Amino acid sequence: MEGPEDFFAQAPEPNPNASLITGTICGIRVQEIEDPLMQKIRYMDLLVDEVARGKKMTSILRGS
Repeated sequence: MEGPEDFFAQAPEPNPNASLITGTICGIRVQEIEDPLMQKIRYMDLLVDEVARGKKMTSILRGS
């Protein structure tokens, strides 16, 4: 069974603007997470949450 490390190792490079994502997930500010893997996971959490709330991708990808 693959873990998150394997998933992200096989994934394409993240968008260079991913570091512009801000917000909190589970009470933790994503921009303050020090572990790069956990930060990528939380970036995805935030994006999925925004899509689930009905936001349009053009709004979510505000820096692109």
